[in-house]
Amino acid sequence: MPRVDGDTGPVTEHTGVRIAHVEPSPTRQVLQRVAAAAFVLLLTVLIVYLDRDGYRDNNGDGIDLLDAFYYTTVTLSTTGYGDIAPASDSARLINTLVITPLRIIFLIILIGTTLEALTTRTREEFRIRRWRSRVRQHVIVCGYGTKGRSAIRSLQANGTPLEQIVIVDPDPRAIDEANSVGLTGIVGDAGRTEVLRRASVERARSVIVAANRDDASVLITLTVRQLNPSVPITTSVREEENAALLRQSGADTVITTSATSGRLLGLSTDSPRVVATVEDLVTGGQGLDLHQRRVTAGEVGLSPRQLRDIVLSVTRGGRTLLFDDPLIGTLQAEDVLVVVRAHPGPQPAGTQAATA
Repeated sequence: MPRVDGDTGPVTEHTGVRIAHVEPSPTRQVLQRVAAAAFVLLLTVLIVYLDRDGYRDNNGDGIDLLDAFYYTTVTLSTTGYGDIAPASDSARLINTLVITPLRIIFLIILIGTTLEALTTRTREEFRIRRWRSRVRQHVIVCGYGTKGRSAIRSLQANGTPLEQIVIVDPDPRAIDEANSVGLTGIVGDAGRTEVLRRASVERARSVIVAANRDDASVLITLTVRQLNPSVPITTSVREEENAALLRQSGADTVITTSATSGRLLGLSTDSPRVVATVEDLVTGGQGLDLHQRRVTAGEVGLSPRQLRDIVLSVTRGGRTLLFDDPLIGTLQAEDVLVVVRAHPGPQPAGTQAATA
C-alpha cells in the first residue's frame, strides 16, 4: 500500500510520526566520535604500556612508550604486522579480554556513520512507541497554518502543555516547524483514516480542524466523527453558508472566519474599543480571559450577578441562557457558566512565601 506522502513502502502506525527532540549538530557529533576514538586509543596504550614486560618485538627486546603507541595503532586498526606480539600469559589474557573488545569499540566508532543512521532510526522508533503508549486525552490540531498556530497559542495560554498537542499536516515543512517548538507532528492528510489513527484520535479529548478549505474541513470532520463518535470537534469554515454542512458532518462548534472578521471590521469603524476588547477576550494569557466552568457548591442558589466573575451565559439541561434571561433565576448545581475574569499577572517575588 502506498504511503500517504507519496513515498513507496508499507504504511505502519509510525509512518509520518515525528517526535519533537533536539539533535546535536554534525560538528558536535564528529567531535564526540573523535574524542571517543582518542579515549579508546589512549586507554589501550596505557594498558599495553603497563604490561610492557609481557611484549616482545622481532629482536626479542621489550617495548617502550612509542612501541606501545605503534602496537596499539596497528592492533586497533586490525592491521597487525606481528612485529610486536604478547609473549607472556598475562599479556595474552589482557589482549583476549580487554584489547579485543577495545578493538571492536574502536571499529564501531570508525564506521559510526552507518551505525549512527541505524541507531537514530532505532531511537526514533523507540520514542514513537513510548509516545504512542502514553498519549491520551490530547488535543489534535488538523492544520498548522495561521489558524492552527493561533489555536495552539490559545491552548497553551489556557494551560494545555505542548506534550498534549498533536499536529496533523500534509506539509513536512510545517511538521518540522512544529517539531522545532516542541510539538509532536504527523505528516499526512487528516482526512484519511490511517493518518488520524496514527494521531491516536480514538483517545483524544478534542479535535480542532483548521484546514484552509471548507471541503477539506468537511472531510476531516466526517472522518474524525467516524473514528471517535464522542470527541468534541471544533472546526473553522470560510463561508458562512457551509457552517450548517459542518454541523451536519458532526462538528460541535463551527467558527466562521470570514464572517467573524467582517463583523469586527464593521465594528472597528464606529466602535474601535469594542474590537480591542473582543481581541483581548479571545487572546488568552493577558488582560481579560473567557472561561467555561461549572457552578461551585458555594454558588448554588445565588444569582449570576452575585458572583465575583462576570457571567455571560448559563448552560442548563443542554440549553444556553444569556446572562439577562429571567429563566436563569438562581444557579443550580449542574449549571455550566461562561465567565469573564482578569488574567492573573505574575506574582511579585516572595508573595507565595508570604501567603504560605
